Amino acid sequence: MTDKTYQTIAMVIYLLAMIGIGLWAYRKNDSVDDYILGGRQLHPAVAALSAGASDMSGWLLMGLPGALYAHGLIESWIAIGLTAGAWLNWKFVAPRLRSYTEVSHNSITVPSFLDSRLRDSSHALRIVSGVVILFFFTFYVSSGLVAGGIFFEAAFGTSYLTGMLLIAVVTILYTLLGGFLAVSWTDLVQGIMMLLALVFVPIVGLVTVGGPSAAISSAQNINPNLHSFVGGDTLSLAGIIGIFSALAWGLGYFGQPHIIVRFMALRQPSEAKPARRIGIGWMVISILGAMGTALVGIAWADQSGAGLLDNPEQVFIYMGQILFHPFIAGFMLAAILAAIMSTISSQLLVSSSALVEDIYAVFLSKNVSKRSGVMLSRGAVIVISMIAALLAVSPSDTILQLVAFAWAGFGGAFGPIILLSLFWRKLTTQGALVGMVTGALTVVIWSNLSGGIFDLYEIVPGFIANVTIAVVASLLTYRPNSIITAEFDAALMLVRNWEDRDRAIDKVREVHSKDHYTARSTREQ
Repeated sequence: MTDKTYQTIAMVIYLLAMIGIGLWAYRKNDSVDDYILGGRQLHPAVAALSAGASDMSGWLLMGLPGALYAHGLIESWIAIGLTAGAWLNWKFVAPRLRSYTEVSHNSITVPSFLDSRLRDSSHALRIVSGVVILFFFTFYVSSGLVAGGIFFEAAFGTSYLTGMLLIAVVTILYTLLGGFLAVSWTDLVQGIMMLLALVFVPIVGLVTVGGPSAAISSAQNINPNLHSFVGGDTLSLAGIIGIFSALAWGLGYFGQPHIIVRFMALRQPSEAKPARRIGIGWMVISILGAMGTALVGIAWADQSGAGLLDNPEQVFIYMGQILFHPFIAGFMLAAILAAIMSTISSQLLVSSSALVEDIYAVFLSKNVSKRSGVMLSRGAVIVISMIAALLAVSPSDTILQLVAFAWAGFGGAFGPIILLSLFWRKLTTQGALVGMVTGALTVVIWSNLSGGIFDLYEIVPGFIANVTIAVVASLLTYRPNSIITAEFDAALMLVRNWEDRDRAIDKVREVHSKDHYTARSTREQ
């Protein structure tokens, strides 16, 4: 058999396994809650690897190694910022968001949580949140499809369009069938595949090029500044802005709906601790593997005389095919596909929930039945996928540029509001609404400017503008609310002691009944 045949067999095995998980999960989706949040029964290990796999996407195996391959360790600041942001997110946001979303009317989406948390009787915040999610996730999903097209083009010699459509069809299929459970369990498998691939490629590569010392020496023949974290001997103003921008990626974690929804699905708040340890451990090893892959790729280019790749983002694909038997290389390639598909599926699911739960349900139908809710969610997956695929047909930006824009959009729009809603009692609907819109618009406008201070990553001005406007507007419009106070206190209590869950929720219900609120929604009677 030819090399391509071996690799194709491995790829088919992987794709069939993903569809199989989707079929298994299909029978477990009886309601919208099951389809979108898996009944809040996610094991911490599954939550950790699911969050990691859906977070990193093709960036981890293509974008990051490619950036390091092209520019050296100066590109590692993004990885440092992301690791710090992920740790803070698991440490502070995860346990409180898990308890608060259950206390506040068992909210199953980020927009519905903000709606309930702030007692927004107009539901404007929920609708705007849903629109923001749909807008930025369309670009995010598109970035994944672009990565899929590039992957198949480089690995199998297919056309870009064929590869992109294949990725879209398989990912849509298992997401459509299995919902949150399928996405989470496929993420677990995909996260393990990514980790193994990023461990074995650099280890085998280092042995092949003669060890770490030989690899570093060879790589520096091509790029003398490879080892520099500042890109040379001196650090310019542009370099400072670049490093600060890279570190600022960590701010984005607090506002990524496809990541924080895993926090909401944990069985209880205390499980955020073991999940954090598993998730950050996975992340550190994977990032080091990506850095090692770039190093051996450059060293191989020097020693073999082949020269650097025209497309740096293909270095993992290239090294995997060189270092391993074609069948094993096929699974290495499948790891890239796993990274891409895990993110696309998570984003499709969150987007569909925003469309159905936070826009459709508010505008057209206040009482969506269990069966119709699941069917509508599946229909939303198809619609969003088609729009993202159309954008991906002729991409004008790199994978990293598309991801950077969407990541900044969520970080600037949702990050400050999530943090304020969990840790500040005085946040109001008006404050959250104007802060969110300001953050999102700042990101969009800033991303289209360049030169000087405008080279700063757009998440920074978006985050700052959001926080400033949200706090000022909230202080101007704040009025004490017994429901908000009761839920805030209950959420904090449950983070400390989950055993008091029933008592805490009963207390909240008592306040609800006194203030004439229903137990099912945030609408005033």
